[in-house]
Amino acid sequence: MSHGNLYAALRAAFPANLDAVAVEVADGPSAGLAYSWRDIERATAMLANFLRSLGLEEGSRIAVQVDKSVEAMLLYLATLRAGYVFLPLNTAYQRAEIEYFIGNAEPAVVVCTPGNFGWVSTLAFQAGTRHVFTLGDDRSGSLLERASAQSDRFETVPKRSDELAAILYTSGTTGRSKGAMLSHGNLLSNAQVLHDYWGWRRPDAAGQGGDVLLHALPIFHVHGLFIAIHGALLSGSRMIWFNRFDAAQVVRRLPEATVFMGVPTLYVRMLAEPALTPEAARGMRLFISGSAPLLIETFRAWQARTGHTILERYGMSETLMLSSNPYAADPRYGGRSERRGGTVGFPLPGVQLRIVDDAGRPVATGEPGHIQVRGPNVFSGYWRMPEKTAEEFTADGFFKTGDVGRFDADGYVTIVGRSKDLIISGGYNVYPAEIEGVINELPGVAESAVVGVPHPDFGEVGVAIVVPRPGAQVQAEAVLAALKAQLANFKIPKRCFVEPDLPRNTMGKVQKNQLRERYQHLFDAVQAASGPTDYS
Repeated sequence: MSHGNLYAALRAAFPANLDAVAVEVADGPSAGLAYSWRDIERATAMLANFLRSLGLEEGSRIAVQVDKSVEAMLLYLATLRAGYVFLPLNTAYQRAEIEYFIGNAEPAVVVCTPGNFGWVSTLAFQAGTRHVFTLGDDRSGSLLERASAQSDRFETVPKRSDELAAILYTSGTTGRSKGAMLSHGNLLSNAQVLHDYWGWRRPDAAGQGGDVLLHALPIFHVHGLFIAIHGALLSGSRMIWFNRFDAAQVVRRLPEATVFMGVPTLYVRMLAEPALTPEAARGMRLFISGSAPLLIETFRAWQARTGHTILERYGMSETLMLSSNPYAADPRYGGRSERRGGTVGFPLPGVQLRIVDDAGRPVATGEPGHIQVRGPNVFSGYWRMPEKTAEEFTADGFFKTGDVGRFDADGYVTIVGRSKDLIISGGYNVYPAEIEGVINELPGVAESAVVGVPHPDFGEVGVAIVVPRPGAQVQAEAVLAALKAQLANFKIPKRCFVEPDLPRNTMGKVQKNQLRERYQHLFDAVQAASGPTDYS
């Protein structure tokens, strides 16, 4: 069997000096602790030996819902190394959600925080899981206690590149969450492409000149777990590790780093720190943003404050990274190197990305359509959902992302919105992202969301929810009036509400399903008009 195990590839990229620092903990109970590359090798061996000692079936799932820590990362790497399937679970999930995931994935092992052991173990044992262990962010818990007796040598289990490495459950904004199955090959191919495309730098023999990643993201999600960690490990780069994001502390450590990955919310919070200056970012090579749309205002404010241009990219749980603004000149696109705010750049090398209409035909440049992708990074399907998997792939093997986007004349991709967010009002297609873009440029507006709700006359109409800047006064009527001066009448929301904030998930994505539910009965009392729809 060829050695397609992802851990083997990551291990092969470790620097020659295994005693060099690989991870330095910046906060929490273990602040100041440093882990060498040798520590990673030894600790993952002990954890892998312990997992193998449990006599688990091949392909067993290891479900993990713990607070962020270096040990949680080591457990992920040990799961790969032992040949099992890693199943990270959002720390915000509650009892009913965990019950669903355990019932659906049927993990052989569940690892939870010490404080949740009582209820999590009850659910797990009722579902037939035989092993439940605990892991705290202070290096406490039964998992490390049990693993400490194991040997620190382990022969990484050979895997084929098409064998399952991880299952990531989607956020489940529509219906039940689905488990995206990612193989060793999916993860490795994407890591290798990003290593080259983003110009990751290896340290020299003396350990100098390499990248330093400031890691402040959660690790139950593609962005923090796969993109960030794989990037650092595959280049032998040191990580400055934050268990929790604290804007002031992150800005304080920026001068020691060269790469930072964040969601838009993190950039907004850092911009509120007076210490964020060009001097603080003097050693930085690359700021990356993803997981949610980056407002053009944030993009410009970051440029003005730091002298750096954020690189925005596009990915999904099912596909890992799909596209990216260029880090350097991209010869595939005429040597263009500009990072354009409001876009997600070019399809990554090896990724086929097409934009089609409802009938599957390519749309014209500049026209919105459905984004479909194919490539070695794309998942094989949803866990135990063959019918759903079949629905989500085209006959020629392209995955239907559910996103609506467009190409511009230079090849840059812009995400217009989710197809489920599309509003069909009086027979016209209305894309919320277009309207939000106009609202967000209005004076005093911090951000906005537009959702579709039922209407007896138009079938569906838009409702705008607007969040003002601190201290600013925003009038709903003024927002609608401004929109009427810039957009076709059929695109104008029928109502506007000014709210203090928008509901978000832990990755910063606006939960539009909650807004739709909040306003779905807004027009119940409206009588359907007789005669043709009037948008005049």
